[in-house]
Amino acid sequence: MSLFGEERKQIILQLINSNGKVRTNELVKKLQVSSESIRRYLEELEAEKKLKRVYGGAVKLTVERFEPSHIAREVLRAEEKKRIGRLAADLVQDSDTIVIDEGTTTLKMINFLVTKKDLTILTSSITALNRLIEYQNNGMLAADIYFLGGKVSAKHHRVSGTYAEKMMKQFYVDKAFIAADGILLHKGLTCYEPDRTELARCFIENANESIVLADHSKIGVSTLCKIADLGEVDIVISDMAAPAEWNKELQAKNVAWMVAEE
Repeated sequence: MSLFGEERKQIILQLINSNGKVRTNELVKKLQVSSESIRRYLEELEAEKKLKRVYGGAVKLTVERFEPSHIAREVLRAEEKKRIGRLAADLVQDSDTIVIDEGTTTLKMINFLVTKKDLTILTSSITALNRLIEYQNNGMLAADIYFLGGKVSAKHHRVSGTYAEKMMKQFYVDKAFIAADGILLHKGLTCYEPDRTELARCFIENANESIVLADHSKIGVSTLCKIADLGEVDIVISDMAAPAEWNKELQAKNVAWMVAEE
């Protein structure tokens, strides 16, 4: 494969990251090559486990139809999530009131809150609650902790539903740290489960500043349920830069994109 061919493959991957999918006929026009060449590029990228071919094109490899369990998610991309969590914790100031959404990426930020003072922390994550309690009992965390009670999901180690939403509506926080299963420019923030959407919206609506934590596998992906438009949040923290095609609109929507580098 020539360098020019490798550059074409990189363009295909950039389009996948931006849109979640590509179509063969569109790639033929954009790259000005034959459909046979596009098919070969897609086959090579699939062999490299960078996309999945489907009829008429390809889709992002990491798109799942159903949300994996909390235990399964916790071991995926652990190092990237750790970097994102550290950068998220850097945004927290002493005496802040924050809400931490359930999720294995948002969970990582708790480890880096131990240097903060006089925090008030709300969460819907059972795992996050247990970790906060452990740190507080060991004298590692100075915080008031509020757990948002509701319907328990044992599989995902979280609560949700109307009781959790009603409780959250009684609080106003400085910063909300939101988990998302997918981020697409024109489809916004999405998740797999309908029961998560309303509570996540409460977090966003009742926060002075909303920060989304999402590793690279979530970028360019759209899942079943919409949480919010991208313009409704203030910051996205990821381990990859935003797709270049998004930058102009992100700027127009006043959304900052922060990269948690190695």
